[in-house]
Formats: sequence, structure tokens, C-alpha cells
Amino acid sequence: MNKPGRFRVAAVQMTSGTDVARNLAEARRLAESAVTAGAALVVLPENFSFMSGKDSERVAVAEAAGDGPAQQFVAELARQHGIWLVAGTIPIRCADGRVSSRSLLVAPDGSITESYDKIHLVVVDLPAREGESYRESQTTRAGDRVVTANTDLGRVGLSVCYDIRFPALFSRLAGNGMDLLVVPAAFTVPTGRLHWQPLLKARAIESLVYVVASGQWGEHPGGRRTYGHSMVIGPWGDILAECASGAGVAHAEIDMIELERLRRQFPVLNHRRELN
Repeated sequence: MNKPGRFRVAAVQMTSGTDVARNLAEARRLAESAVTAGAALVVLPENFSFMSGKDSERVAVAEAAGDGPAQQFVAELARQHGIWLVAGTIPIRCADGRVSSRSLLVAPDGSITESYDKIHLVVVDLPAREGESYRESQTTRAGDRVVTANTDLGRVGLSVCYDIRFPALFSRLAGNGMDLLVVPAAFTVPTGRLHWQPLLKARAIESLVYVVASGQWGEHPGGRRTYGHSMVIGPWGDILAECASGAGVAHAEIDMIELERLRRQFPVLNHRRELN
């Protein structure tokens, strides 16, 4: 598949709440601003369509696979603007009463090219002064499939938020030929201010890929506070664009010809060895 040399990518940053219609309207506004700036790929954050302090509410708004307002919205948005769209995560109903935290890669014709269910689920209890306690696994079913997808922009690797702490996943994605990594997220403030940027840079550097990381920002229902700092990172670990706070878009031009040149000059991916 022939890839364009250069194109623009965008990470949308928003503050989602419990009003699905309002969240989708805000996602449209920000995505369309990215399109106006020339983006060929737009990434929405984790929980872009619904974010609540109560997991039971998230389960209640879960959609059936292939049908529902959030899924219809992203298909129509991609088709209308002829873009590749990563639909952060949408809660998808499971047979056991839980949900999958599902990210969709939507093609410019509105079809779903691939889907990825978040593999690593957050179970943390930091000290009270840090204000972070969350057990995602109580209502969410973990995925078990590593996903990369061919697009006319390059080979895209899919991940979600907490996944970025687990290098083995990204080693698999790199082994599958990933050129560009997307990371929809809702990183909280306590860990975000210390870990978000270093982890994203590490994932870019170790796999020699571009990273498009789209985050939630601000205070959400239930008092949860997310870190923001959505960004585009180059394969050498350089930050190409960043939206530190507030609703907005981080967008930058990336260069696949330059990526291939860098990989030839520094062929770290060819030096990997299987260890016992």
C-alpha cells in the first residue's frame, strides 16, 4: 500500500460528562476544527461520549456492538469529512453484564476498519492525599487481542490509556509493523503530571513510531480530574504539538519518508532478540 509522505494528524482534548448528546456535539466541534487545519487522522479521547464518576452509569449507557448513538456519530463524522478517525473509547455491552472499553478505527468512508478492546484495566489505590482510587475491572471486561491496522496513511497501532505502562504490548505492535501509535486516554492528574509524558516518549522512542495521544482534561462528574496534555510525538521523542489544558486540539504534520529514513539509519527494530 502506498503511503503519503507527509500528512497532518490531530489529538482532540475535551472534558466529557454524562450528557451524551452534548459530548458528541463537542467532539464534532473539535474534530471539525482539526479538519479545517488539514488533519487526515483525528483521534478522540477515551470516554469521549460519556464520562461519569459512577461505573454503573457507564454500564447503563453502553451500546450494542455495531449500533448506538456514539458509533453512528463517528461513522457519519468520518464519512462526512473523508478522514481517518479513532473513536477514543465507547462502552460496548457484553453478554456478562459488563462492558468492553472499545476503540474504533473508522475509515474515510465511515466503515469500521478495526476495533480494539482495552487490555490493561486500572486497579489502583493510591494514598488518600493523591486522590486516586479506581477499579475499572469491576465493570469492564479486558480485551485479549493486539491490534494493528493497515491504512493509506501507514500501519496504525491501537492502545488505550493505562496500556502505555506495559511495554510488552508495544513490542508486539512494533513487531506487527506499526508506524503510528494512537493513545486515547483519560489520565488522572496525580499520575499524569509525573508519568504521562515520559511514558508516551518512551513508547515513541523504543518503537521508532509517531504517537498521537488524545486526553481528557479538567473536572468530571464525581470529582475525577484528568490531566490533559494531549500531544503528538515524533519517533525521536520530540514533542511536535501539545494542548496542555482546556478543550482544544494538538495537531502536527508527520513525515513517513523521514520515518523510514530514520529507521534505516538507526535500525533498532532489527536488533530485537527473543529472550528466555
